[in-house]
Amino acid sequence: MKNNFVWVTALLFSQIAAADWFEDVKVNGSDEELYRALYYMPKGGDLHNHLSGSNFSEWWYDLALEQKARGYEYYTRVQIENCVMVGDAGFGALNHALMFRNISDREYESLNACKKSEYKALANLDVAEKNAWLDSLRLDKPFEGREEFFQTHWQRLNALGNNPYLQAETLVRNMQALGAEGVTYLETQVSVGNFVSSDGSKVSMDEAVDILRERLAQQDAKDTGVMVRFQIAVLRFLPSAEDSLRTAYKFVHDNAEDFVAINFVGREDNDKGYPLRFLPTLRELRRQYSGVNLSIHAGEVDEPNRHVADTLLLGADRIGHGLNLISDDETMRDMRHGPYLVEINLISNMLLGYVSEYSQHPFPEYLRTGIPVALSTDDRGMWDSTMTDEFFVAVKEFNLSWDEIKSLSQNSLQYAFVPDAAKRDLLDGYADRISKFDRSMDKYGLERLGPMPETRQFVCKRYGLCN
Repeated sequence: MKNNFVWVTALLFSQIAAADWFEDVKVNGSDEELYRALYYMPKGGDLHNHLSGSNFSEWWYDLALEQKARGYEYYTRVQIENCVMVGDAGFGALNHALMFRNISDREYESLNACKKSEYKALANLDVAEKNAWLDSLRLDKPFEGREEFFQTHWQRLNALGNNPYLQAETLVRNMQALGAEGVTYLETQVSVGNFVSSDGSKVSMDEAVDILRERLAQQDAKDTGVMVRFQIAVLRFLPSAEDSLRTAYKFVHDNAEDFVAINFVGREDNDKGYPLRFLPTLRELRRQYSGVNLSIHAGEVDEPNRHVADTLLLGADRIGHGLNLISDDETMRDMRHGPYLVEINLISNMLLGYVSEYSQHPFPEYLRTGIPVALSTDDRGMWDSTMTDEFFVAVKEFNLSWDEIKSLSQNSLQYAFVPDAAKRDLLDGYADRISKFDRSMDKYGLERLGPMPETRQFVCKRYGLCN
């Protein structure tokens, strides 16, 4: 009994000491000091991550050029000549006026002379053109928002998103960046059904997965210390969405070692993708397959509705965004201390205009009434932000305690779609790392931390943290 008392007393003292150092930095330190502490702080996982939206513009540019060694070359539109070409593929009239839309060399060669004059090889852009190209993939201007993001960013990427080798390289870049921030688990959303080889032939889903697996097996990927699992994204409002769901569901079932969930993506304010549309199909699929998890976007919409409740009815264990859950009292009550987690994306919600000020965000209400939540990055490349930025926003805007910060990382691992043994390893590893970090910060403060990391545009513009 005495030994237990001593152990409990020591544990409580260590928790108080940890809270003391953090409160001191939060209250008395500068924003730079707080940011440094949060950057080097061990973190858990990133559970809501769109791989194609998580790549910084400069990664896209550099890695796209490197793909020439595999036979892939790219062109991008640098001027508009109002050419007309019968049978122009893609998003119709939008493509005729979309600057910096990227196409393959094969598509370029199929264009008429007028259309070719609009495009320039990605490798041959001058400084001004390159900077404009980089900016075209960021949501970085006051007048940009939801329409710019949903209607142009993905359409600009175009051919870049169809190269499986390029996707594999961007994955490793994400792992390296997240690992440097102390993240140990990444659950990222991918599409593996639309890839083509450099000669234009289709790459099968199985071939695409082999490319990902081979890249993850290389030493530089292993050295990041980041465990990766994949979700398959289904674009929810397309007429063929049910068929896509059937294909994806079977694929996840058959590749359960690496692929752990289905996610419905796309604008939720497009009513053709309403949650209950998919209930009959999911019930049909559950009669055939077991063990397929659902983590689904829901509540990322301005109007109050029952989308979160309906998405739980579909069988989801995690809700992406969950902003308008705050308007559904019954579901709020049911989710307190329950088995469902809300994946919170603070920066995404601000830049896409779902909140105009953080005082409107329901995150602290969820956190402090016992609804399980975790911070995630969503499309951080397009926000030009990091996982550290999500924690920094949460602390600055909502005065998070040290225990609350740790609970966010613990939740991100506790609700990860991995087997129990792997989950225990992740949680034990986090407990060990955060305990060592606490002791070091309590003893040395900021002295033993590394230098101020390079910050991205979001915290530079909003909080003045620029370097």
